[in-house]
Amino acid sequence: MTQTTTDTDTTDDVTTHPATSRRRTGPTTSRRPRKKGLIAAGIAAYLVTFLIVLPILWIALLSFQPSDTILSDPFSVKTLTFENYRNAIAALPLVQMYKNTIIVAVISVSVGAVVSFMASYALTRMVFRRRRAQSSVRFYLLAGLAVPVYVLLFPIYRLDLALGIFGTYAALILPYIAVSIPFNTLLLTGFLRDFPAELEEAAIMDGAGLFRICWSVVLPTMRPVLATILIFNVVYVFNEFPFVSILINDPDLATVSLAVSKFQGQYTVDYGGMMAAATLVLLPQLAIYAFFQRHVIAGLTAGAVKG
Repeated sequence: MTQTTTDTDTTDDVTTHPATSRRRTGPTTSRRPRKKGLIAAGIAAYLVTFLIVLPILWIALLSFQPSDTILSDPFSVKTLTFENYRNAIAALPLVQMYKNTIIVAVISVSVGAVVSFMASYALTRMVFRRRRAQSSVRFYLLAGLAVPVYVLLFPIYRLDLALGIFGTYAALILPYIAVSIPFNTLLLTGFLRDFPAELEEAAIMDGAGLFRICWSVVLPTMRPVLATILIFNVVYVFNEFPFVSILINDPDLATVSLAVSKFQGQYTVDYGGMMAAATLVLLPQLAIYAFFQRHVIAGLTAGAVKG
């Protein structure tokens, strides 16, 4: 009797021990693939960041080198000088260029954002008699994303001449507004589709009108998306070159994107001055983007996950 009990106890110990060990080692082994995946994703993110930052760092390095050194030994750090920045500041009316760029950016981005919001709100809230008409209007607005800028240069040039606005601020502001609408509409419609209609219905029950609903209910919740739109559009205006090089013939109305081209002559190119001017144009954009980076990420991901 004693022997049977002992054998039973021994058997229980043998049968329960592997199960206990499996329960203890199971979670540990399941965490290992996840940890490896996170490490691989981190390495890939750092690699992509390095590849993106490398050209910017190279431009900054070239801006401190003479033009002959840039052509012969672009990675040299033996002949660094501030002469390129002195020449760039002396040759370029940077204050006037930044003033022109800010004027064009403020007007075009503000008007473009308002028009895009009204169009997006109408597409997501209005009831069309024909649903096909609603999808056609949305497709028409988003089709602008597929149109290259260079295709629009000649038609816009002819329109500016016909309207008598060639060589003025309006020659740039109107195209910038039109070009920004497709991208703005894409982000705003994606957000408004997932916006809870109960909030607007509650405002209507309280007696709010359409303007009050948009201003007090919808817009406060759209701050990340609006910040993303404003930042992308401002950066676009700062970097845009084809329109301003064709539609502006007055040096007093030139924007900062023309600064780089001022160091390229018919037969010679001042590479050092060009790199210094590019750095001066690039630094404010990097500062703006770094300051509003959180809003940009939140705006791009808004509406991507439904709660």
